[in-house]
Order: sequence, then structure tokens, then C-alpha cells
Amino acid sequence: MVVFQDIQDVEEWLAPLDYIAFWEAVAPYRLGLQDRDHCDGLIAGGKMTPALLLDVLKIMATSELRIAFNLKDRIIDPPAACSLRSVH
Repeated sequence: MVVFQDIQDVEEWLAPLDYIAFWEAVAPYRLGLQDRDHCDGLIAGGKMTPALLLDVLKIMATSELRIAFNLKDRIIDPPAACSLRSVH
């Protein structure tokens, strides 16, 4: 299992995954997503395109992992941050 520091870690982890790789990657986390058979049926029935369904699943997975691990947005200090803290 991957250890996430922030929400952006989750998004970066999920971004390159295709449909099959997504299901394999999220399986250990036991998320409350629709089961794969249901999603496969939506694609097979022409109700959703694989790309759209994958986008929705990634958003849902990000949300669930954010809640499960209490993840926050990444805070990046600007390059000048250290000089803003110093007192002359």
C-alpha cells in the first residue's frame, strides 16, 4: 500500500492509471466504490465511456482516501519564505 502525505499525492498516484490498473491499485484500500462488475456493465451497456467512468472513479477514490487518511492539500513554501521569516 502507498502512504500518502497529502491529497496531491493521491491525485499523482491515480493520474497515470488506466481502468484495469486503477482497480488493482485501489483494491487494498477497500474503498466504498461501486463494484467493478457494475462499472464493467455500464461500459458494456454503452451507458458510460471508459474514460468518463475512470475519471469519476478517480474523483471518488481521491475523496474517500482524503477522508480515510485525513489528508489535506499540499502546502508549498514560496522560494522567498525563509527570507520572510528572518528579522533584520
